[in-house]
Amino acid sequence: MAFHRYVALGDSFTEGVGDPDPSYPNGLRGWADRVAEVLAGETRDFRYANLAIRGRKLPQILDEQLQPALALGPDLVSIHAGTNDLLRPRIDIDALWKRYDAAVGALRATGATVVMFTVGDPGAGRLSAPMRGRWAIFNEFVREVADDHGAKVVDMWRWRGVPLGSILDVDRLHLNSHGHRLIAGMVLDRLDVRHDLAEAPLPEPPVLTRRDDLVWAKDWAVPWVHRRLTGRSSGDDVNPKRPGLAPISPAS
Repeated sequence: MAFHRYVALGDSFTEGVGDPDPSYPNGLRGWADRVAEVLAGETRDFRYANLAIRGRKLPQILDEQLQPALALGPDLVSIHAGTNDLLRPRIDIDALWKRYDAAVGALRATGATVVMFTVGDPGAGRLSAPMRGRWAIFNEFVREVADDHGAKVVDMWRWRGVPLGSILDVDRLHLNSHGHRLIAGMVLDRLDVRHDLAEAPLPEPPVLTRRDDLVWAKDWAVPWVHRRLTGRSSGDDVNPKRPGLAPISPAS
């Protein structure tokens, strides 16, 4: 199937945080742009919009991005949501599931192909283990929504064998350029679109020291906690990088 109008919805993951490039809107490239560049080489009239904004929780994504996306009349939609909700101390996963289900149903009712994502396994470390159960429950709801509406799932929970140190940005939360490239390849695989994004080798994971941990805590962990305590978000002053359907240069 050839796609002509692709709209990406979501949070920092879809905006492209961790994959900086000053030649792209918001100074970010990301996996969705990489997918769009490949799809642009498949059809001459291809257009792409990216409404994702960093820091957005699932209800915000649906409130702010769903109707604008529907108005654009896409034949392909990707939506990633839930990670920012899961990181909060309190969460109503059942309520999130119902809203997610209704939104994906509305997108699929237009005839658009919809790509969803499970969130990655946080691991069994001392800090992440207590949250792992809610991650798994949320992901099962994602799979259920996809099954019920005929959406496609990129299952990052089952993404094994890739060293996290090779694909994570310095904030240890977002993907780096290598990670975004791999995700783009996974999306294109689910769409049965040929690509060569998996051919480039990954770098060796860095060997982190105690000093690296302290620098990370100062530069990333403490500011993140401060934003949570003050009710602020990293996306408060950020606009969608591609608010309307427009051409994008095909991958070279």
